Amino acid sequence: MALLSRQPWLVATGLLVPLFTLASPGWLKLAGVPPAWAVLWLLPWALSEGRRAGSAAGLGLGLLLDALHPGPASLVPGLVLLGWWWGRMGRKAPPIQRSFSLGLLALVGTALLNLSLILQWALLSWREAAALLGRVEGLAGGAEALRQAGPQASLLALPLWRWQDLSSVGLQVLLAQTLLTALLAPMLCSLQLLFWRQVGAGWRGSSV
Repeated sequence: MALLSRQPWLVATGLLVPLFTLASPGWLKLAGVPPAWAVLWLLPWALSEGRRAGSAAGLGLGLLLDALHPGPASLVPGLVLLGWWWGRMGRKAPPIQRSFSLGLLALVGTALLNLSLILQWALLSWREAAALLGRVEGLAGGAEALRQAGPQASLLALPLWRWQDLSSVGLQVLLAQTLLTALLAPMLCSLQLLFWRQVGAGWRGSSV
């Protein structure tokens, strides 16, 4: 299989994502926010390999990044969805080569990835609030006790979980990351897309 022949390159380049995530250069940040390295790696791979390989890579990359920052919210759903979508687009549509198209896909992908985290954090906060309401239900002034108790401290530590956070710091982070990722995608994704297509063409030529 072509995937097996490119497995060393797949692993080697994929491991650069957590490395850049942990040690992102300061000059590659916008307002202190790094780009979405997972998006910059997954986009060209999925466009080149298709939806199955894209979804599998999104799953593996999401699990790897989740291991770096354990928490209740996961990158896996967003990355799997993006890998499937971009892979399907790469197989069904004409080959995407224009820099503008890559930048636009990276921008939309980064926004969707962050929105998937926001949705998970919102669901977690509602679940915690429902559990707290169940504990105080039946007590005098239960609703008032719920209002005063507020959310769990662990939820307060998560960015973007409330609308107040999203409308202030969270919105700034979201906009900075999507913009920076979209600006880097034309150059970085174009090079990777060319690389994966050349490797694939070389494997197919040697197997004839």
